[in-house]
Amino acid sequence: MGTSKEAYQEKLEAQLREWTAKMAELKAKADKAKAEVKIEYLEQIEKLRVQQAAADAKLQELQQSSEQAWEELKPGLERAWKEMKTAIDHARSKFT
Repeated sequence: MGTSKEAYQEKLEAQLREWTAKMAELKAKADKAKAEVKIEYLEQIEKLRVQQAAADAKLQELQQSSEQAWEELKPGLERAWKEMKTAIDHARSKFT
């Protein structure tokens, strides 16, 4: 059957916390950056916030779903998580 809903949810929550920390690092770098670079940082951070909100919304769906229905949500969750990971990695590599 795969991973239980609760374990899967905990994994996603931990990943969201990690991404929040990485976004805070980017924000701290943006605060120290020169004006031109700061604008780029802030634009990237705003894009990440939008994606994070979408990922969080998917997590909320998971939390409210039944044990049976969560398997149907899993592909959408994994897609949202993959997109968020790609965006975070891109932003971090761009500004390091």
